[in-house]
Amino acid sequence: MELLQEKCTRRRRAFAVLLMLMSLHLASICYGQNLGGAPATGQAVQGQTAAQPEGTVLNLVNWVGNVIAPVGAALAVVMAVIAYSQGRGVMRWSVTAAGLLVISGLTRLIEFWIANGTGGVQ
Repeated sequence: MELLQEKCTRRRRAFAVLLMLMSLHLASICYGQNLGGAPATGQAVQGQTAAQPEGTVLNLVNWVGNVIAPVGAALAVVMAVIAYSQGRGVMRWSVTAAGLLVISGLTRLIEFWIANGTGGVQ
């Protein structure tokens, strides 16, 4: 009986941590997506429309590098903490988090190349 209560307590704590991280992420999105007074409809990137190939690619790179990979890394860290608290191995979750952060960094590098490579080769 005591073992079952301890297991439920661990699950509740893990759920509370996950809920807290998700709410912090949503709060940062709300503040980060402020466009000011004028809406930016129909534009993927400043000065480009989504109909242009470079605008579409840059929008995809932004989404992967700025949203998907960091959120996945944060979830992998949470899973590593949960696995550690249960006495299981954490290496696969740690490597996954590091790999997602590397993907995020590489997509940011690609984004930089796209943004600065439009002037041609000098």
